[in-house]
Amino acid sequence: MEQPDLDTSVLDTRLAAAKEASYRLARATTAEKDAALERIASDLRARAAEVIAANALDLEAGRAADIGTGLLDRLALDEQRIDALADAVLDVIGLTDPVGETLTGRTLPSGVRIDQVRVPLGVVGAIYEARPNVTIDIAVLALKSGNAVVLRGGTAAEQTNRVLVDVLRGALDAVGLPAEAVQTVDDFGRAGARHLMQARGYVDVLIPRGSAGLIRAVVDEARVPVIETGAGVVHMFLDASAPEHWAIELVHNAKVQRPSVCNALETLLVHQDAAERLLPAVLDRLTDAGVTIHADERVRAIRPDALPVTDEDFATEHMSLDISVAVVDSLDDALEHIRRFSTKHTESIVTNDLANAERFLNEVDSAAVMVNASTRFTDGAEFGFGAEVGISTQKLHARGPMGLPELTSTKWIVRGAGHVRA
Repeated sequence: MEQPDLDTSVLDTRLAAAKEASYRLARATTAEKDAALERIASDLRARAAEVIAANALDLEAGRAADIGTGLLDRLALDEQRIDALADAVLDVIGLTDPVGETLTGRTLPSGVRIDQVRVPLGVVGAIYEARPNVTIDIAVLALKSGNAVVLRGGTAAEQTNRVLVDVLRGALDAVGLPAEAVQTVDDFGRAGARHLMQARGYVDVLIPRGSAGLIRAVVDEARVPVIETGAGVVHMFLDASAPEHWAIELVHNAKVQRPSVCNALETLLVHQDAAERLLPAVLDRLTDAGVTIHADERVRAIRPDALPVTDEDFATEHMSLDISVAVVDSLDDALEHIRRFSTKHTESIVTNDLANAERFLNEVDSAAVMVNASTRFTDGAEFGFGAEVGISTQKLHARGPMGLPELTSTKWIVRGAGHVRA
């Protein structure tokens, strides 16, 4: 699709409107914000047919462009997914409003009182691709935490996002909050995205969600602060003591339940002492589900029909029914493999050895580290945060699933009675 010439004055007008609206959102009461969320959920259901019709156009264009089954799955919205999205919005109403929460406070020897309280970030920018549910998720969490939001949802979901943004803005206006608190730069394509990345003075923080390439581009080009959400090259290690029934079910769930998402399993590592015991049944279950196995030589000795695996495979977030599999000599070798290839999203160990479990938890440097659990649990809803902004794989401010508190900053409130510093 041909993109319009970039008119920076129009973009800056939108960004300035978002900034102005953020001041009103910052002082909105919890009741006002919850009323907006309730209206968003109601309007999503009422306009489901319109959303699905727009989504069908995006899906048709995506298939024509051969964007792949993983992205098509993320792009697709049907009545069931829209209903679940509306339910997730209502769930956010039940979450505690973080704005105004006192984190710490004390009275100084001088008699001055100081308190550290949560405040909104201001204007949150979001750049993402082929994920129309993120349009709602990020906007709802931003609004509940008192922030305005500027969205760049990508060409693949352009028709769907146009309707969803209209739902969001209409709901805000209906309850007396500024519709300008939700803005989009989608109609300016990649040029609009670049302008958003460099909008110092308008945008307080930028959150990218999508492929490793998209996230890397945002981190490299942005002039505003970025909370880095990472691609999910996710690992599971079957230790020597891993029970077979756990191994079969956990690997299958982590890989197959929804392979297109960032917490889906991409690399399976198996201790050499458990390989012959576990791999036949584990790989049978995967191949029965249509998974293509990319394996090293030791795995192919057990499963000759597997495809040869490469370092590129180990570094790839497939987002499809493909998995990389390798046999390792020890826990140390598993940890070294993870250090080399992990994107620091989620890793899991399956074991009955308590000492190995604790070593794995302590030595793996990822946002979520698990023992005897599917990697699919790394999710804001599963963690009880309601809808999530993304999974942060960086170490500053926020790490792991990002909910409402992660969309706030703090300020210090100082109260005195004519106090001067001695």
